[in-house]
Amino acid sequence: MSFSRRLILKAAGAVTAFAMTATGALASDPLRVGLGDIASVESLNLLIAMERAKERGVDMEMTFFNSEDVAVQAVLSGEAHIGVGAPYAFMANSKAPIRMFFRMSTLLFFPVVNSEVYAGWADLDGQEITVHSRGSGTEALMRLMEKVHGIEYANVSYVPGSEVRAGAMLQGTINASIVDAANFRLLQEQGGDKFARLPLDGVNATDEALYARADVLEGRADEMQIFVEELLRTWHDIAENPAIVEELRLQYDLLPDLPEDVIAEAVPYYTEAVENGIYPLNGGQPSDARDDIAFLAAAGQVEGDPEEVNPAEYWDFTVLDAAKASN
Repeated sequence: MSFSRRLILKAAGAVTAFAMTATGALASDPLRVGLGDIASVESLNLLIAMERAKERGVDMEMTFFNSEDVAVQAVLSGEAHIGVGAPYAFMANSKAPIRMFFRMSTLLFFPVVNSEVYAGWADLDGQEITVHSRGSGTEALMRLMEKVHGIEYANVSYVPGSEVRAGAMLQGTINASIVDAANFRLLQEQGGDKFARLPLDGVNATDEALYARADVLEGRADEMQIFVEELLRTWHDIAENPAIVEELRLQYDLLPDLPEDVIAEAVPYYTEAVENGIYPLNGGQPSDARDDIAFLAAAGQVEGDPEEVNPAEYWDFTVLDAAKASN
């Protein structure tokens, strides 16, 4: 049985199981956010927004999973109420009752190779590459480049965490991957000319969004609205002054166990992210769904004409619109 088929069957089972769960019991639980990644500076903005929502009386928890696939299953089963990612392909294939409700970031990644092994995209024909996770934006980008450049990878490996992939490149255990801005800068600083960035132009798509089951969006609308209000406030605060990330990290004692050299990258990371406009200040809009479908269709992850896509099949803007109206 294929991976996609197994995932769809699991989704159906999770939905059926949840239908037998009392909604009232869920309402008394903390809002649990499931992240299919490791704790890193990239999640600080989300963690800050959660802390601010807590200050307004919304009980929230963060749970880390091994992959985005596992996080989706956790949302479907009720183990988590909110997921982080952009599971378009999964939603299209499974018809699961989950919808995205807040656009966290747009894609800004750096395909990078060990220049002692590869010189360009053509050299990756028949070679192995490493991306974040199955169905992630990093995989979609690399699959799109596979089509654009007329090549075929021998294998795609999944290693969550941009810093983990960068570390593996520095150690020489992988030679072709895709990383974020902070870790590309790390590769440049520690590897010099050894690592080369491959060109990636003309891509505008969602990297990460927040999603939830339809019943959670409706049944816990008041709490969700407060959370989205704090997401919008946090995104605007960081856009005005990226250095506030470190101030708020200390204030809320977030990620205290990360090494000092990693924490030192937080403000430069958010400064560069703001300069490149990867954190949308409006939380998303229907046209974004069409842009995403156009990108994912080109990458071979979904099918369909972007002009005929109904955004409501993937997004629910009700809570976001209410949050905006409250300001």
